[in-house]
Amino acid sequence: MALNLRQKQTECITRMLNLNQPVNATGTANEEVYKILIYDRFCQNILSPLIHVKDLRKHGVTLYFLIDKDRKPVHDVPAVYFVQASQQNIQRIIADASASLYDSFHLNFSSSIPRALLEDLASGMLNSDSIQRISKVHDQYLDFVTLEDNLFSLAQKSSYVQLNDPKAGDREIEEIIERIVNGLFCVLATLGVVPIIRCPRSGPAEMVASALDQKLRDHLLSKNNLFSEGGNFASSFQRPILCIFDRNFELSVGIQHDFRYRPLVHDVLGLKLNRLSVQGEKGGMKSFELDSADPFWVANGWLEFPEVAVEIETQLNKYKKDVEEVNKRTGGNDGAEFDGTDLIGNTKHLMNAVNSLPELTERKQVIDKHTNIATVLLGEIKERSLDSYAKKENDMMIRGGIDRSELMGVLKGKGSKMDKLRFAIIYLISSETINQSEVEAVEAALRESEVDISAFQYVKKIKSLNVSLASANSASRNNIVDWAEKLYGQSISAVTAGVKNLLSNDRQLALTRTVEALVEGRPNPEIDSYLMFDPRAPKSSSGSNHLKGPFKEAIVFMIGGGNYMEYGSLQELAKRQQPVKHVIYGTTEILTGDEFVEQLALLGQKMGLGNTVAPSTH
Repeated sequence: MALNLRQKQTECITRMLNLNQPVNATGTANEEVYKILIYDRFCQNILSPLIHVKDLRKHGVTLYFLIDKDRKPVHDVPAVYFVQASQQNIQRIIADASASLYDSFHLNFSSSIPRALLEDLASGMLNSDSIQRISKVHDQYLDFVTLEDNLFSLAQKSSYVQLNDPKAGDREIEEIIERIVNGLFCVLATLGVVPIIRCPRSGPAEMVASALDQKLRDHLLSKNNLFSEGGNFASSFQRPILCIFDRNFELSVGIQHDFRYRPLVHDVLGLKLNRLSVQGEKGGMKSFELDSADPFWVANGWLEFPEVAVEIETQLNKYKKDVEEVNKRTGGNDGAEFDGTDLIGNTKHLMNAVNSLPELTERKQVIDKHTNIATVLLGEIKERSLDSYAKKENDMMIRGGIDRSELMGVLKGKGSKMDKLRFAIIYLISSETINQSEVEAVEAALRESEVDISAFQYVKKIKSLNVSLASANSASRNNIVDWAEKLYGQSISAVTAGVKNLLSNDRQLALTRTVEALVEGRPNPEIDSYLMFDPRAPKSSSGSNHLKGPFKEAIVFMIGGGNYMEYGSLQELAKRQQPVKHVIYGTTEILTGDEFVEQLALLGQKMGLGNTVAPSTH
C-alpha cells in the first residue's frame, strides 16, 4: 500500500480525540464520551488542515480552546490536551489541574516529552495535590503539518537564516539540526517506516541524515519501538528512500516565479494551511479552503493559468447544460418534455431532479470559488506582468543569461519591488560569469525603484566566494565550524553554471533529476558521491549495494524552505515513472518567493551588505 501521510496522521489524531481508545470502522469510539479539547498555536496548525469542526463534534468534542486563554471550570468532563512539550505548556497544565478546571486530563504531546519536563510535570502535580486528575500522558509523534497526501512541513520558521548565519555558533546549529531530526523522526514514526537515507556530502543535509540515522538506530534497539507495527513483512521487504537536500542545492527554485495555478495561488495570494482570503466579487473578503476535497483544485492545480481559465469556462458551460437538462425534464421551462398524462414518468423525472440538486449546488460552489480566485489572480498577473517574469526567468535558467536591454527593460517595467528583486537574483544565479558593469547597472536600477538590495548582494557574495571556495567540499568536514566557514562552497550547484546543465528544456529541476537518479539506483556520476545510511543495518555495511534501488516510494526533504514549484515537479516525476512511483515532499517550512528573498535579505544585512531602504513587497 502506498504511503499516505495525511491519512496516517488523521488516524492518529482521531485516536487521540477518542481518549487514545481503538476506533471502529466509522472512525469513532465504541462508547461516546463528551470532552473538551485544549491545544496550543502549533498544534492548532497541525489540526487545521486535517480536522474540521463537524469532525470534532463527531468525536464528542463539544468545546475547544487555546491553552493560553483564560478558561472557566467545566466539571464532570474529561479534557484532551494536544500541545508541544514546552516549559510554558507544562506550567499551564499544572495550573489548570490545581484549579480543578476539568474532571480528568488526557495529556498528548506533539513529540516525545523530554525527561526533565516530565519530572517538572510530576512534581508540579504532586505539589498541588492534583496528580489523581491526570489519566494518561502520551507522546504522539505528530510534530509536523500535513497539507496534502504527499506534502508536509515541519513549520520551523527561518531555518535557512539560522543555518546560514555567519555568526551562528556550534550549539545553535546543533539545536536546529536536532529540531529538524525530531520532526523527521515524527513523520517516519507516523508512517511506520525506516527508510534508506541518501544525501549529498557536507552541509546541513549530511548533518541531518547522520543524526537521523543515529536516532533511528538508538530507537530500534528498544523492544517496543514505534516501527515494530510498521515492520511487517510488506514494509520491511520494500522500504522507501529518504532523500535529504539543503536549499543551497538549488537556490533558484525558492525565488523563481511560476505560472502554474497552485504555485501562483500560493505565491501571489498567500495560501496558508490550505486556506486563503481574497477580495469577493461584491466587495469584502472571502475565505476559501483548497484541499483534496476540492475536485477542481486536485484536477487542475498543476495547469498553467490560461488553461485553468479555459477549464473554469468549460465546467461552467457543462453545469449550465446539466441545469437546463433538469429543467427540461421537469417542465421547468418552455419546450419541456413534460407529459401531463404520464404520472409515473413525471414522478421519476422529479425524483431524479431532486437527487441531482445537491451535486449541482456543490459543483456551482466550486466553480464560483475558482472563478473568484482566478479573477483576483488575473488582476495581479496583468498589473505585475507575472506571465512575463515566469517566462523570462525560465529562459534565463535554460540559456544561462539574458540580453542586457531585455534585463533592464524588466527592471524598469511593471512589477512589485520584490518581483524585480527576485528577477535580478535569478539573473545573477543563471549567469555563468559575473559582468561587473552589468551587475552595477542592475543594482542602480533596483535602487532607483527603492528596492533593498541586501538579498541581491548576498547572492552576489556567495557567487564570488564559490570561486575561492570551490575546493571546500574536499576539505575536512569533521566539525560544525569547518562547515559553517565553508558553507558557501556547499551552494556551488546553486549559483554556478551547474544549474544550467542540470536544467533541461522541459523545465525539469535539478532536484527532480537527482531524485529520479536516486530512486532508480543506477550508477550515475551526479549521485555517485552521495552518502547512504541504513539505520537497520550494522554500521560497517551501511553502504551495501543491494540498498541502492530501484525504489517504489520516496520521501524528499528540503532543509531551509520548500515551495509548490518543487512539489509539483516531483509529483510530475512520480506520475511519469513506469510503474508509477510514489513521492512525498516535505520541508522545514513552505515559503513564497517573497518570504524566501526576505530571508536572503536578512542574511545580507547580517553580513553588512545592502542599503538602508526598508524592504517592501509593493
